[in-house]
Amino acid sequence: MPPTLSGRTPWTSNVLALVLPLFLAPLYSVALCPSPCLCASDIISCSSRNLSSPPFQLPGYSSRLDLSHNVIKVLSTSWTSQTLHRLTTLTLNWNFISEIQENAFAEAPYISHLDLSSNQLAMLNSSMFTGLKALQELLLFGNQVSHIEKDTFKSLSSLQRLYLSGNLLTQFPLELYEEQNGPLNLTFLDLSSNRLTHLPVQNVLSLRGNSEIYLQNNPLDCDCPVQALMEFWTWKQFRPVVDFGSACKDEGDVECGLQEKPTIQEGEEEVFEYQLEPGDEISVPCPGFSTVQKGALVYWVTPHTVLNSSEYNSSKDPTQRFTVLPHGTLEIHSARVEDSGTYSCVVSRGRRLEPGETPEVTITVGNASLTTSGEKTERSGEHFNTAFTTLASCVVSIILVLLYLYLTPCRCGRNGWGCGGRAIVVCSDPREVEAGQRRANGKRVAFLEPQVEECNGNGEPKSPVLTPGPAGKEGILKNGSRTVGQSSIDSTHAA
Repeated sequence: MPPTLSGRTPWTSNVLALVLPLFLAPLYSVALCPSPCLCASDIISCSSRNLSSPPFQLPGYSSRLDLSHNVIKVLSTSWTSQTLHRLTTLTLNWNFISEIQENAFAEAPYISHLDLSSNQLAMLNSSMFTGLKALQELLLFGNQVSHIEKDTFKSLSSLQRLYLSGNLLTQFPLELYEEQNGPLNLTFLDLSSNRLTHLPVQNVLSLRGNSEIYLQNNPLDCDCPVQALMEFWTWKQFRPVVDFGSACKDEGDVECGLQEKPTIQEGEEEVFEYQLEPGDEISVPCPGFSTVQKGALVYWVTPHTVLNSSEYNSSKDPTQRFTVLPHGTLEIHSARVEDSGTYSCVVSRGRRLEPGETPEVTITVGNASLTTSGEKTERSGEHFNTAFTTLASCVVSIILVLLYLYLTPCRCGRNGWGCGGRAIVVCSDPREVEAGQRRANGKRVAFLEPQVEECNGNGEPKSPVLTPGPAGKEGILKNGSRTVGQSSIDSTHAA
């Protein structure tokens, strides 16, 4: 077959015509920006384009996609043509979204910030956010959410911040804090400006960690338990209360059955630290009160659970080790070492706690000297580990130097070995020993690098052009800085 003018046969040209588009197509698809959008590097902005659905052909390199201020009503399962592995921020606020189909985010599994605020979502179901295991922040404020299904946030294992402000919620979403149904790392929850009237105080007190819960602008029934919670949060200086004040506008207007002043008798010293042995029993009054008036609800937050005085049962259960008596005193039966910790008495006083007051006591179960001796044993073990590590590092250094001396070939010299290589290994500087000074680490490894010598035709080394001075011969790597005026190591001692 005769070649063409370009030097290729027609068969080769046909193959190239078929193959080249296959290689160039991905390049074109990656480089193109959707026509109604603006692209800047990996940021795609399609805001305010009157879009009824997201652009189907989106670049695979997108890390931030802005679809805000459009007319999108439904986010379908197939809203994008390819998997967006780099997409971490998706903004869909100020649309008309009322439905999110199942697995709608399957093609964007690495989203960490999702903004669905100012839409028309009325219910959050269990299939809405499936697959978003990397999601850390979810914005849902300004919707019409009135109901949240139990497993809605089950798959959001990394969720830390959730904004539900400005919705129609009437119940506190406790499922968010249940280990089997909610995210384990949630530290921020905004429920402000909803329709919450009741607050499960005991459940809220038992929430793990220092969860920030914003409750302002809700028509809460500020009964005595809610007032006690707000007083406790104020004393704890929780950020929601510090930033916006108590969620109870009529705080202090409800009579909670307590006297304004503590009933501790004058001259009596109040105890805030208790020491007992395993198996002992103890009665701890609520700080600030010798007894709380009958009918007042008292909560005790223990290191493991939350109890209240309304749960008291006169018929003692042998398996129940913690009891809150009707007058607010906490009883611990058969104390254990794991019961040690801080205990908080939460009760409405009708006022804020003064700077010197505290609702907390500390209980220690077991001999404190045992803990001290255990710390001493641990510290001695640390010293032993440090000494062993130092010795091992010194041995390893010696081995490395021996390998350097005997296994490193040289280009010139007798029998091809040893052309001027020198090394010194000492675990203490000899001059420091003579001077009576030994450094704390006690380890020295010093190398005198061999000089590169050129050979003549007979295999003998050529004479150097310049005679190196003492500093050139030394080349010592050692810990610390050399003292000014200190003499160099003679090369004859390093051989």
